[in-house]
Amino acid sequence: MSRKRILITGAAGFLGSHLCDRFIKEDYHVIGMDNLITGDLRNIEHLFKLENFEFYKHDVSTFVHVPGQLDYILHFASPASPIDYLKIPIQTLKVGSLGTHHLLGLARAKGARILVASTSEVYGDPTVSPQPEEYWGNVNPVGPRGVYDEAKRFQEAITMAYHTFHGLETRIVRIFNTYGPRMRLNDGRVLPAFIGQALRGEDLTVFGDGSQTRSFCYVDDQVEGIYRLLLSDYPYPVNIGNPDEITIKQFGEEIIKLTGTTQKLVYKELPVDDPKQRRPDISKAQELLGWEPKIGRAEGLRITYEYFRSLPDQEIKHKDFTYYNK
Repeated sequence: MSRKRILITGAAGFLGSHLCDRFIKEDYHVIGMDNLITGDLRNIEHLFKLENFEFYKHDVSTFVHVPGQLDYILHFASPASPIDYLKIPIQTLKVGSLGTHHLLGLARAKGARILVASTSEVYGDPTVSPQPEEYWGNVNPVGPRGVYDEAKRFQEAITMAYHTFHGLETRIVRIFNTYGPRMRLNDGRVLPAFIGQALRGEDLTVFGDGSQTRSFCYVDDQVEGIYRLLLSDYPYPVNIGNPDEITIKQFGEEIIKLTGTTQKLVYKELPVDDPKQRRPDISKAQELLGWEPKIGRAEGLRITYEYFRSLPDQEIKHKDFTYYNK
């Protein structure tokens, strides 16, 4: 029996590369696609020797063609960290709109099921916590985060339009803070920023008073949730994240303890529209997918810290970024 074929966009990115690994493990033929604007081929170079993996360098904001049958599409092409989408705002909007449109069209042409990667950022700075899928959000469309938030909100809207108008098989995952090996140390997110500062012997920068909360999900748990959602029959958005909520201040203290640094927390002004709370309601994922996170933060952080420690010195020392509490 021939292998099922799956296209994964954003394949050389943090989460996309782990999804490539998972579907290779499940004996799919994986077609990776990435324009490498934020992705890194090192994340998937171990797959190049496999006969059931192929890679195309391509920007999905332009027309997408993939020869042969396609059974599934995972659309994970998008800048996902503040440093990226603030640096390349137009590309961020285009990949969420034009890119999603092209891939929905490809899915329709191939008769494939498509899962699009949305984000907890569609909830903006939420007024309810934890955030259920029915919450419509509190988003500033013209603020600095608007290019990412609105790209993802449009992505969800056009995906549902293809589902309701064309009958396309669609899935939507709302991803909450996810971490693990292959994150970029300088991508501006709070976890790699804290660890990078600790490794360089710098004080850890907290924006605001540190009372903002985040909920961190280890990458293996996130991938398992996405895998189950793709194979489910539920077309509406589903939160996948870890509901174990922690303040940024407490998280910084955990990183100090984990790394053994003698540095301290220092405080700076809170960025515009920084979310005060971030905690997923995962009752839908539990009920529909039988999914919940298995890996605790202590274990996940230990693995992630060892990965960052193994990076070349020049990557650890490089810090051309602005850190945000994401």
